[in-house]
Amino acid sequence: MTVAFVVTVAIFLGLLLFLINEVRRTVQVTKWEGRGPLWRKRLRLALASILLLLVGVVGWAFFIEPNRLIVRHETLQMQQWPASVSNLKIAVLSDIHVGGSFIDDDKVRTIVRRTNELQPDLIVIAGDYISGDGRRRPTVAPETYAPLLGELRAPLGVYSVLGNHDWWYDGARVRRALEANGIKVLENETAKLDVRGTPLWLAGLADLWTRTPRILETTAAIPEGEAIIALTHNPDIFPRLPQRVALLIAGHTHGAQIRLPFIGPIVQASRVSPAYTRGHVVENGHHLFVTTGIGTSIFPVRFGVPPEIVLLTLTSTN
Repeated sequence: MTVAFVVTVAIFLGLLLFLINEVRRTVQVTKWEGRGPLWRKRLRLALASILLLLVGVVGWAFFIEPNRLIVRHETLQMQQWPASVSNLKIAVLSDIHVGGSFIDDDKVRTIVRRTNELQPDLIVIAGDYISGDGRRRPTVAPETYAPLLGELRAPLGVYSVLGNHDWWYDGARVRRALEANGIKVLENETAKLDVRGTPLWLAGLADLWTRTPRILETTAAIPEGEAIIALTHNPDIFPRLPQRVALLIAGHTHGAQIRLPFIGPIVQASRVSPAYTRGHVVENGHHLFVTTGIGTSIFPVRFGVPPEIVLLTLTSTN
């Protein structure tokens, strides 16, 4: 990766110097030289500009943007939300893909530090801790990265679900490692929180691709009239949620990883709706939030979709 980066930078700088030189030479062309030489210079100038743009885009997409980490602040105003729990702050992480490009121990420590600096009330992680595609064995064991993630801190705790990559590896082992370090995993399970004297329920739903999300059975265990936040890896279950679930938090899509100006994402990251690719969606009175996550999958590339930690602030319109 380092060699490729150096080569890309060298090519970019070489093209930039060539372009600067061509601009200077074109400006110096006089009228008596004729249109032929000027036309050829303009052609070289155009080709150099296109190559410079392409090399710059490749360098950004493969070496710079995937290595960024931004904090995204989002405020969701919800009608189905108790006023006593208004302004609840939730840090959302997903798709860390430890062992993949740009995600080493130091990067995990940075993720933890920057998340803790936000001082959230609650931290949720929407799965895919592991890198790999199910055919190759990941190089980093969960027992290595779980203690690093175990340094996450929030008054209401740290909760998680598992994703398809975790189950392709060994979901039971990932769960044991996380829970041994204070991160509670919910697999078609619920957790009751007390927020300023008001009950708040988390419903963790299993991954859609590799498991069976038992939506109705899981939410049926929660008393009627009490606030529910559902957490899952894949957002495509959103239309199946009962109306009483105020919010679903998910990841999985990576925001499609590549989003071109004026065009949008170049792949369909959701099998149900393009709207589920990233961000805030409202349908039938309840809410979905999809984070673009932190790591990459299939190709180590991001363009227009920087890795993110999200801080959600939930407010009531009541």
